[in-house]
Amino acid sequence: MARDKNTEDFVTPIRRLLVGVLLLALFGLFLVWRIDSPRVERFRAAAIDKVVPSFDWAMAPINGIVGLVSDFQSYQQLSAQNQDLRRELQQMKAWKEAALQLEQENAKLLDLNNVSLDPQLTFVTGVVIADSGSPFRQSVLVNVGARDGIIDGWPTMDGIGLVGRIAGVGQETSRVMLLTDTSSRIPVTIQPSGQKAILGGDNTLNPPLEFLEDTSLVRPGDRVVSSGDGGVFPADLLIGQVALGTDQRLRVRLSADYQRLEFLRVLRAQPHETINDPGGLLAPEAEFYGPTALPASPLPPVVSSDG
Repeated sequence: MARDKNTEDFVTPIRRLLVGVLLLALFGLFLVWRIDSPRVERFRAAAIDKVVPSFDWAMAPINGIVGLVSDFQSYQQLSAQNQDLRRELQQMKAWKEAALQLEQENAKLLDLNNVSLDPQLTFVTGVVIADSGSPFRQSVLVNVGARDGIIDGWPTMDGIGLVGRIAGVGQETSRVMLLTDTSSRIPVTIQPSGQKAILGGDNTLNPPLEFLEDTSLVRPGDRVVSSGDGGVFPADLLIGQVALGTDQRLRVRLSADYQRLEFLRVLRAQPHETINDPGGLLAPEAEFYGPTALPASPLPPVVSSDG
């Protein structure tokens, strides 16, 4: 305890001395800075030239801290701008996707408008709402039905070629049996040879040609259109082109894009006039000759060589 008391007695006078010297120095510095004299002014200038440049090392940490704070604020601003740009980019991607979808739909609708059809054929455009395809059945559903005047059996097309025919009509929807369905059989004409054949579906995208009259007249690349025979489809509807399959059978590369069936055009096919009484084509004999018809002239008598 005595030692600690002696140490305290020794430190206290030194502390007081240092405080006094510091106060005197500050008071003297104040007087020097306040005295308005050329000599003192030169002294102040010389002191500043000597002292201030040598304080760069002391200001370096302060300048570094100020720069660090400024960089941190800039980093925060850059981070906020980056988040804003990310949100805008995400929105732009969504708009881009929507624009691409609208562009594709517009292109398909333009294809539908550019299809060359018989002027007597009117149509109803429907949207494919479901694909009920399976390994055993190929069909789709469209959002037009009996309320739109759809009749069972009408042909359907996309923007280029024939797709199938209506095979079931509801009040608001209809089922379209595709040409690739195994139940599909339509008569076709192969151009330019004019050969007749039957296009039969086999659940593939390239259905085969059956019952060809003369296969030697058919070449891959020939155009295949509907023949109109049997009143199944109107004539001259584009179906596709002839292709040689891997099984060496003549098949048809369909012009319709079955991978992207979104819009279908249902053709209002007018029914053909049917004649149920073939005998009605022949006029009765009395009506043909009329009431004043002359009787048939008798045959001349046969003269015998003996008489």
